[in-house]
Amino acid sequence: MSSPTSVTPSGRKVGLLFGSFNPIHTGHLILANFLATHTDLAEVWLIVSPQSPFKQQVDLLDEQARLALVASAISGNERLRVLDIEFRLPKPSYTIDTLDQLRQLHPGQEFVLLMGGDNVAGLPRWKAADRLLAEVEIYVYPRPGYTLPDPLPPAVRVVEAPLLDISATFIRRCLREGLSVRYLLPDVVEQQIREEGYYA
Repeated sequence: MSSPTSVTPSGRKVGLLFGSFNPIHTGHLILANFLATHTDLAEVWLIVSPQSPFKQQVDLLDEQARLALVASAISGNERLRVLDIEFRLPKPSYTIDTLDQLRQLHPGQEFVLLMGGDNVAGLPRWKAADRLLAEVEIYVYPRPGYTLPDPLPPAVRVVEAPLLDISATFIRRCLREGLSVRYLLPDVVEQQIREEGYYA
């Protein structure tokens, strides 16, 4: 598991993919690996979102357990890392605050935000949205059923990435009901989930 202070050479672009990863599944991994290997990004860092003290999410697995599942899923892939940086930041966590912290830890590193097309319309409502759009490139991958705003902010670049419409909610329901999740999850993730009794 990578520390947020582990070294990546300055000047290389690093993509930041935020998510609850509840649990991490094949769709997440195909997307992250594609962005790390078919764009100008050197690496993609998966940033696991913490549990919010202000909002209880049904079926949200403990943050350390979700972190461990992501670490297992990406083990051996040198282009992907998992970070728990938001676990140590004030709650609720905001992207701009996480970015500021990462810049302190990695001076000179260029970060790129990665997000689905379903989030673009809401960008103006994000904390410090103007600064975010002025300071950071944003790579947007289309999502089924969502049309991107026109025009897009200058900071936004659309990346055609392979999309698997896999629902973590559906996976959790299958696990609860004892149904097969083969190929929806990496084998190592499914094994850990079943051994620990997660989502049962």
